[in-house]
Amino acid sequence: MNPKVKSKLEVAGIYTIFGLMAVIIIYPLVWAFGMSLNPGNSLYSASIIPENWSLEHYKWLFTDPNSDYLLWYKNSMIVSGCAALFSVIMTSFVAFSFSRYQFVGKKSGLYTFLILQMFPVMMAMVALYIFLHLIGLLDTLTGLILIYIGGQIPFNAWLVKGYLDTIPRELDEAARIDGAGHFTVFVRIILPLAKPILAVVALFNFMTPLFDFILPSIILNSPEKYTIALGLFNFINDQFSNNFTRFSAGAILIAVPVAIVYLFLQRFLISGLTAGGTKG
Repeated sequence: MNPKVKSKLEVAGIYTIFGLMAVIIIYPLVWAFGMSLNPGNSLYSASIIPENWSLEHYKWLFTDPNSDYLLWYKNSMIVSGCAALFSVIMTSFVAFSFSRYQFVGKKSGLYTFLILQMFPVMMAMVALYIFLHLIGLLDTLTGLILIYIGGQIPFNAWLVKGYLDTIPRELDEAARIDGAGHFTVFVRIILPLAKPILAVVALFNFMTPLFDFILPSIILNSPEKYTIALGLFNFINDQFSNNFTRFSAGAILIAVPVAIVYLFLQRFLISGLTAGGTKG
């Protein structure tokens, strides 16, 4: 076969795959957005975007006294924001220690992190439930935040350590020659250079609590403490409830904070994702 023809076929095949993936990803989003504009409560409509579309469901979420949407939204922002912030802080210290220092149990600790990544947090839910009950944090946002932070440390530590290993150690040594201590090296040298990978950690740990349903459904019992995913589920789960259009409107709005965080961090994300796996 002619090399030029073969090259064109390969490019056409790649674009075909991309096109199919785009349809698979975009169609449900467009369908959910169209359903949120449907004036009634029906799950189906004659077209993806209704002809007589309305914003009444969005208005209901924010203005109706029977709607707890803003409260759920606030709870989700608190959980996601705290999980992202404290995950970045704890992961930075852990990854820095494993990347720059030699100590007893270092290799065993890394292998432990690797093994822990193979098991989902849900496997430990019974133990976590009992633990939160014993320390009085069951049915609290604080307990939920602690689980999210602790559950992400093994994966985040491996990811950030791989990135820190690419930062030359000569920079640390030069700073110490100038009189810098360990903490100064960490804050002044390592953290500024590690912004890309820390942006990846922040984004992942912000998104996870925002979209998670199973963990909050086990930890939280009080409606006023629901996260947005758990609260929206009640729109279609309660007896005689068929608020699919309100559910869609609320689900569409979840994308707003994620888009804002992504736009804020996007200049760091590509370099962070590509460099984080270069060394182990």
